[in-house]
Amino acid sequence: MRKLGYIYFMASRKHGTLYVGVTSNLALRVDQHKQGTASVFTKRYKVNRLVYFEEHELITDAIQRESNIKHWPRAWKVRLIESVNPDWEDLTEGMWMR
Repeated sequence: MRKLGYIYFMASRKHGTLYVGVTSNLALRVDQHKQGTASVFTKRYKVNRLVYFEEHELITDAIQRESNIKHWPRAWKVRLIESVNPDWEDLTEGMWMR
């Protein structure tokens, strides 16, 4: 049985602190970030805005993609985000989260 996976970027604000993560349940994980229960880092730096995500057919593919992205220079990460979300809008607004 295949298990979907997601990589995602959370940000504190446009061009602010970034966090990249991987999950099999994007809605739950983003909610945890917004509630401040996902990680000490995201709570401390108020990293609670979903600015980018990708869906992968296999969680293992998502894990590999996240691992690769974590080694990228910041400029590449910013370029990836801005390729689909130039204003760094919170992608959860108007979606399943509210």
